[in-house]
Formats: sequence, structure tokens, C-alpha cells
Amino acid sequence: MAAVNPYLTFNGTCEAAFNFYKSVFGGEFPYIGKFKDMPPMDGCGEISEADGELIMHVSLPISKETILMGSDSSEAFGQATVAGNNFSISINAESKEEADKLFDGLSEGGKVTMPLNKTFWGAYFGMFTDKFGINWMVNFDESPKS
Repeated sequence: MAAVNPYLTFNGTCEAAFNFYKSVFGGEFPYIGKFKDMPPMDGCGEISEADGELIMHVSLPISKETILMGSDSSEAFGQATVAGNNFSISINAESKEEADKLFDGLSEGGKVTMPLNKTFWGAYFGMFTDKFGINWMVNFDESPKS
């Protein structure tokens, strides 16, 4: 079965964001590479020292099934980044306590748009935008569907 792994693009804050996510989820980065680590490519000019320090790719396993991945982008690479407004990451917690821990940890320094609370559809659910502009949803199904 295919796995869904969210891929986040940042405008120079990827490393800080992933260190923050690691502080909440735990674990280690199996891979973290910077643009300066890439071999030269035909047709591409040299990148600046600052752009070389940006994250080319990082991955952080957050469960047996899911890997959070990300990179930086910049106008130097032909693309400007508008972080967080085109997707949300949805987390289905295994308990109310886990939902609280993840919500509280990830929303620190961000903006809560819907506090965790019981919903009309039978879940404990909340939404926020973290301090890096990424939209999140945290859900715990208190009455799992059979």
C-alpha cells in the first residue's frame, strides 16, 4: 500500500523547522543534505555561499508509516516559497493525551485557529498554524467508527 508523506518547502527556515519538529516527535534524521553537497549540474551556475547552506532535503520518520520530508527553496533556484497556505498536515492521534501533547508542542509560538475540543462528528479535534507558517490538524477519534 502507498504511504502518504508530507513534503514541506520553506524559504530558508527548513533546518530550524525540522529541528523544532524533531523536538516534538523525537527520532533522528536519516538524511539531511544541503545544496552545497550537491554535485555540479550542467546548465546551472554556481550557487552563493548562503544558498549552499540551505536544506536540499531532510527526512524525519514520525511513525512506522510516515516520514515528514522537506527542503528550502529560494528565488535563486527559480521558485519563491509561500509556506503553509496550500496544505495542512493531519495527525490522527492514538489517545486524547497524545493529541494534547502534539497539539501543545507543535502550536507553541504559532496561532491556534481552532482549539482542541470535542466535535459534532465525534472526534477530539483542533487546528493551528505553527510558528513556521505550516497548517496542522490534530484529531483523536473518541468514538472510532466500526
